[in-house]
Amino acid sequence: MEDHLERIVKTRVEKKITKAFKIFFAIIAAIVFVFLFGYVIMWLWNWLMPDIFGLTQITYWQAVGILALAKILFGSFGGHHSGSKSKSRKSWKSRNCQSSKNDFSEWKYYDSYWKEEGENAYREYVDRKKREEQ
Repeated sequence: MEDHLERIVKTRVEKKITKAFKIFFAIIAAIVFVFLFGYVIMWLWNWLMPDIFGLTQITYWQAVGILALAKILFGSFGGHHSGSKSKSRKSWKSRNCQSSKNDFSEWKYYDSYWKEEGENAYREYVDRKKREEQ
C-alpha cells in the first residue's frame, strides 16, 4: 500500500516538475523569438527601405517598436481572435458528423452491392462517358 502511495506522489511530483520545465522553456523560447524577430525586422528594413524609399536605417529597438506597433495595428500573430471562428467550426463539424452518422449505417451493404451491381454499373458508366466524348 505504501509503495502505491509513494508511486502516486512520485508521478504527481514528476508531472509538476515537467510542467514547470515546459513553462520555463516556453518563456525562454518566447523571449528568444522576440529578440530574433526584432533582429530580422531590423535587418530587412536596413536592407530594403534605404535603397527603395530613401529612408534612414533603424536600430534594433526601433525595429522592436515597429514590430509592437504592427501588432497593435494589425492584430496578433495567429492568436485566437473571437468566438465566431470556433462557433462556425463547431457548427460545421456537427453538420458533417450528423451526415456521416447516417451514411455509415448503410456501409454494411457496400461490399455486396459492388459484387452484385457495382462493377457492371461502373462499366456501363464508363461506356456511356466514352460514347458522349465521341
